[in-house]
Amino acid sequence: MKSEQKTVVIGAAIGVILMSATVWILTRTLPAPAIADMLEERLAYALRANVFAMLPLFIMLAAVGNARFFSQAIDPTKHAESRSMEIDGRVADNTLQQNFIFAIASLALSTVVPSTHLQIVWACAIVFVAARAGFWLGYRLNPLYRAPGMSATAYMNLGMIAYVLFRTFVA
Repeated sequence: MKSEQKTVVIGAAIGVILMSATVWILTRTLPAPAIADMLEERLAYALRANVFAMLPLFIMLAAVGNARFFSQAIDPTKHAESRSMEIDGRVADNTLQQNFIFAIASLALSTVVPSTHLQIVWACAIVFVAARAGFWLGYRLNPLYRAPGMSATAYMNLGMIAYVLFRTFVA
C-alpha cells in the first residue's frame, strides 16, 4: 500500500470512529423530543434537523460565489479558478450529494426509530455539519486529509440507510 493510501485509510478510520462515538454520545446527551409520536411530528422534527444540516452547503456555495465575484473566474467559461476555488467547488458538489442522501435517510430514520431515541436524528445532523467542515478544512490543507470528513459523512449516511432497511424488512 502506498503512503498516500495509508494516509487515506488512517484518516477514514479516524473519521468513522469519531463519527460513531459522537453520534452515540450526542444521542445519549440530547433530550428526546417533546412531540406527539405521530408521523407528521416525527417528519417535522427531522426536517428541522435537515435545515441545520444544509448550513455547510449554503456556506460553501456562498464562498464559491463570492470568490468568483471578486476574481477573473466571475465568468466560469474562462476556467480561471484558483486552486482554492476548485477545491471549494468540489467540496460543495460532494456536500450536495451527501446532503441529498442525508435528507432522505434521516427523514426515513425519523419514521422507524423508537420515539425515545428520535434525538439521534439531531445527533446525526450535528455530526454531519462537523464532518462536512472537517472535509472542507482537510481538503484545503491537503486533499488526502479530506478522508476523515468524507468517511464520517458517508458511513453515517450508510448507517442510517442500513438501520431503516433493517427496521423495514427484518424487525
